[in-house]
Formats: sequence, structure tokens, C-alpha cells
Amino acid sequence: MHSIKRRKHTRLGFTYLLLGLVSLSIFYPLAWTIGASFNRGNSLVSTTLIPKNPTLAHYQALTKTSGTFYYFQWFLNSLKISLFTMVLSVILVSLTAYAFSRFRFVGRKNGLTLFLLLQMIPQFSALIALFVMAQMLNLVNSHFLLILIYVGGQIPMNTYLMKGYLDSIPRSLDESALIDGASNTRIFLQILMPLAKPMLAVVAMNGFTGPLGDFALSSVILRDPKAYTLPIGLYNLISDKMGASYTTFAAGAILISIPVAIVFILLQKNFVTGLTEGGTKG
Repeated sequence: MHSIKRRKHTRLGFTYLLLGLVSLSIFYPLAWTIGASFNRGNSLVSTTLIPKNPTLAHYQALTKTSGTFYYFQWFLNSLKISLFTMVLSVILVSLTAYAFSRFRFVGRKNGLTLFLLLQMIPQFSALIALFVMAQMLNLVNSHFLLILIYVGGQIPMNTYLMKGYLDSIPRSLDESALIDGASNTRIFLQILMPLAKPMLAVVAMNGFTGPLGDFALSSVILRDPKAYTLPIGLYNLISDKMGASYTTFAAGAILISIPVAIVFILLQKNFVTGLTEGGTKG
């Protein structure tokens, strides 16, 4: 009995230790970023975790514009691209996953295989082709083109995730609705989508955060400073060897985390499972 309790306490202690290490690896860099944003000066050499003389100067510097610096314009550009990507991704992924999950058609298996293969191609391998396409279409500096690229990149993997979730919803719900005279559109909108809210939340979160963290694609398509997204603009703050400002970069990075936190709070109630329990008629 004592050996069983000892093993139980050992496993519990190991679990808490692992959770503590993971939490430390997440929150420690975040704490340094917050601290750096309130430290004086531009260098990280003199930065401390807890600022001795905290200042809001770096946040105030973000409000100033110049020929190459438009922080709040970049902020709005990133939000616009992320919101449109999120909405279009949810709509298209839902429709695609529904088709693959509930219908049988020629090319279905090959289509799923193609989606899987597309995930194996590195993103940067298409950069040259995308830039040439943007030039041919006269869409360099176009947020519309960037949104389409992001949405297209979201579809394959998210379709796999959504299809797997829809497959777990009993088909008897569809059959009961069909007997009652419901159309496929009504089944999709009023039965499957409400039950698939947890996965819709995952797709929405992926669609929103993906563009906010992307640098490679956006830097190829966007060349005008006013059209930049935040990753490009903030990178330019630290890429200048003579005038790099790591503390202002930290302040800008903290502000962009606010919309992500808001979206997560709005979606977190949908990050649950078991919504289909009791949905089948007995």
C-alpha cells in the first residue's frame, strides 16, 4: 500500500515539475519582453526583468510616424488581413470538410491525399512563384492577394482536422433530418455546424494567428512601407545595425498580443468536447 502511494506521489510530483518547467519556458521570455518594453534606452544589454526606472517612452514612440515607420497603420493592416483570413478560412474549410465527410464522389480519396501532400511542401519553396504571380497580376502590395494566399494555405490541414471532427458526429442525425424533410444545406447549417463549434474555433484561431506571425510571405508581396504588416515593420526596427531599437520592438510586440488574447477569450468557451453526446435520438 505504501509503495503504491509512493509511486503515485512520485508521478504527481514529476507531473507538477514538468508543468512548472513548461510554464517557466513560456512565461519567462514573456516577462522579459514586458520588462524590456518599459526599460530606458534601446539596447537589451542594460535591460532588466524588473525595470528600475520604468518609462512609457517606447509605447509613445510607436505613435510617431515617419517615411518608413507607420506602426498603427501596420497594426490595422495586420488586423484586417487576419480577420478576413479567419472568416474566409472558417467558411471554406467548413464547406470543404463537409463535402469530404458526408459525400462520396469521384476523386474524393485522391483529393484527401493531395491535401496531405501539400503540407509536405515547405512554404518558402513557393516564394519566387508567388512574387512572379503578384507581378503578373499587378498585385504587388495587395492585401487582397495576401489574404487569398493565406486562406489557400489554411484549407488543406484544417480540412483534415474538420473532416475528422465531422466524421465523429453520428450520421443518424443527418438521416433523421432527411426523413423530416431537411435539405443538405439545412443539415449543414443547423445541425453539423453548431455541433462542430469546438473545431470551428480551432480553425478560426489558426486563421487569425497565422497571418499575425508570418514574415516570409508578407515580405515578398508587400514592398511599400505603408502596406507592411507588423512582422515586417517590427523586423525593420531591429535589422538596422546603426539604429536598432529592441525595446521599442518589445513594446510593439506586446501591443499586437492584445487582439490575439481578445480573440482567444471570445473563442475559449468553444474549446470543449463532447458536444455531440446525447444528440442521437434514443
